[in-house]
Amino acid sequence: MKITLLSLTTALFAFAGLALADHHKGDKKDIVGTAAGLDDFSTLVAAVKAAGLVETLKGDGPFTVFAPTNEAFAKLPEGTVATLLKPENKGKLAGILKYHVVAGKVMAKDVKAGEVATVLGKKATIAVKDGKVTIDGANVVKTDVVTSNGVIHVIDAVILPKE
Repeated sequence: MKITLLSLTTALFAFAGLALADHHKGDKKDIVGTAAGLDDFSTLVAAVKAAGLVETLKGDGPFTVFAPTNEAFAKLPEGTVATLLKPENKGKLAGILKYHVVAGKVMAKDVKAGEVATVLGKKATIAVKDGKVTIDGANVVKTDVVTSNGVIHVIDAVILPKE
């Protein structure tokens, strides 16, 4: 009797947990909300705001974002980020950020080597070697941060569109 009651209680808690988890699926944050909630993306979020791309990245999507960390932005030459955040450089900053975005939701298991069209309209190169993925030389260090309107893959460098 104890084992049956314990099994029944465990099953009820498991079912309640699944129902609760399913209920919260709709509460998942969009790309901007997710990035804003993570300390390592404060520079990216500031750049998205300065470029006027918040509403776009809060849109339906889906989008795949190759998101540079604060450390990635710090690797740029001194003064670059401050210069890009100035209102007169909004267009250039928006172009750089759009180069980090691909239309559609591409999960890590679906990534293939080759060129990929970015939202900027230019192609970035994805390489896969020994199980490691890079995009234009930036290492993908974390994958599949799922959001309500796409997915974020974390990269260790800011990638720049070819002129």
